[in-house]
Amino acid sequence: MTGNEAPQGTPGRAHAEAHGTGGGAPGAELSTRLNWLRAGVLGANDGIISTAGLVVGVAGSTTSRAAILAAGVAGLLAGSLSMAAGEYVSVSSQRDSERAALAMERRELAEEPEAELQELTDLLAARGLSRDVAREAAEQLTERDALRAHARVELGIDPDALANPWHAALASLVAFTVGALLPLLAITLPGASARVPVTVVSVLAALTLCGTVSARLGGAPVPRAVLRNVTGGALAMAVTYAVGTWLGTATG
Repeated sequence: MTGNEAPQGTPGRAHAEAHGTGGGAPGAELSTRLNWLRAGVLGANDGIISTAGLVVGVAGSTTSRAAILAAGVAGLLAGSLSMAAGEYVSVSSQRDSERAALAMERRELAEEPEAELQELTDLLAARGLSRDVAREAAEQLTERDALRAHARVELGIDPDALANPWHAALASLVAFTVGALLPLLAITLPGASARVPVTVVSVLAALTLCGTVSARLGGAPVPRAVLRNVTGGALAMAVTYAVGTWLGTATG
């Protein structure tokens, strides 16, 4: 191909980019699993923050358990379905791009096999192999499975593990729902006077856990990630509660 860019996905939504000739190696599979796990944590994090902001805002304007529960359930359903639909569209587009790239590579291999062999040699040499070793490796990979070799080395795609939009959509829906259930239960189970404090404490504790897990999976500093996560969640709840209280007073 004329360019060496792999189709782009999102962290946790896309396949792991292959490194070297072993796109299906254990290291790549581990990277893929970590990406999915990180995406699940982030999806749960979104469910926590968005639902907490919604129910705390409603609790600021009314003490009706039914109204708060209805708003929370509506937010959970809308958020989880929106996440699932968005993930399905995103991953479907990624998969279409991967298939188009593989189809183009297949045509080029059929029409210009020598040029493609030279391109594979250049790619392997660019990764640190000597020209002779790169040429020998390229020839062996081409004899074994030329399309697979170019897909993994040139495109960063494993032809046997294309992203599945249905799996991605289901994972997003479940992750968001799990996260949203915490603030929904925390706001509806306690008495009226304890609802907001219990929800705030529960949500901040959950966000601390999510921030810690996300940081460890990504190899980032834990304190900074936790502080950022907790601050964002606290700010969202403070703003929605203030607005909800004002609306309750203004319309009451």
